[in-house]
Amino acid sequence: MPVATRETEIYRRDAKANHTLLTPADREKLVAPYLPTPPSRSPSQKKNNADIPTIRLEKAPKMRSRLGVRKLLKAQLHAILYAIVHAIFSLYIRLRQAYHAVKDRILAILYYHHRTPGLIQKDVRALSRLPERLSVVLKLEDGTRGGAGLEALVDEAAEIAAWCACAGIPELSIYEQTGILKGYIPATHKAISRKLSSYFGPQHPALSLRAPHVPSMESTTTPTSDLGLPLQDLSILLLSAEDGRDSLVDLTKTLTEMSQRSKLSPLDISVDLVEALISESVMVEPDLLILFGPTIELSGYPPWQLRLTEIFHVQDNQGVGYQVFLRALYNYANAQMRFGR
Repeated sequence: MPVATRETEIYRRDAKANHTLLTPADREKLVAPYLPTPPSRSPSQKKNNADIPTIRLEKAPKMRSRLGVRKLLKAQLHAILYAIVHAIFSLYIRLRQAYHAVKDRILAILYYHHRTPGLIQKDVRALSRLPERLSVVLKLEDGTRGGAGLEALVDEAAEIAAWCACAGIPELSIYEQTGILKGYIPATHKAISRKLSSYFGPQHPALSLRAPHVPSMESTTTPTSDLGLPLQDLSILLLSAEDGRDSLVDLTKTLTEMSQRSKLSPLDISVDLVEALISESVMVEPDLLILFGPTIELSGYPPWQLRLTEIFHVQDNQGVGYQVFLRALYNYANAQMRFGR
């Protein structure tokens, strides 16, 4: 048997016996003849290697993390910027409110009516046109259905009615979201009549007060007042949120039922038909809508009747005022009605 074959056989037996037959030294002697000889270095190579300087690498010192400090500085910077922007915006709001308050006070002094119909007619005499149908949005201040809030609401409605009567506006609609005035039609009619008497005297314009689906109350008078001024009949309509989208829903259901029962053809349902039905059941579209609140808030006003209505609002205004009423009439007279053209 050749030497290589015999050594291979011995190594395999030792491997099968988990290397218990041979010692580590015997195994090294067994494989030594088959290992390559290590390369030998010449004296010149050893000298050159000795001349090459060795570079000692030292570990760099660990950098301390500044992430916490950066987060703190970033948060402080955001807080400072927010405070600056908030201060600038608050100052702007305060200055704007002060400017509007001073302007409204000056206009209220210059154009105070003194409950005199002649002065109100003088204020509107130069206008090229007046709205035939005026609408206003009022709000119950205390949020309840009685008390001082109701009295203030009725008084505001009576004041606006007197201004319309003096300016010669024949139709006025008063929108209040809760509809509380509808439950006090006799008291509201009496308060408006009393207010008209304070402006015109005993001979005040004829008053008609009504609400959708509610019987109206009417009063008659002579065609001229004690001051010799011609009197314009005044018709007042009380509206609430139920006269808005709810009326459109009810009208849609009615038209659907009539179409299903073959009482109405779907081809006959048009914008003109809906306009006629809403005008008959609720109101005709007003020419001018005045908002007396500090912001533009319709509070559920009937949407169909606002397609072509001129809406007037005074920024930062608080409460009902004659100067806002007069500015709205001037704005309407100068507005251009393009009707989508």
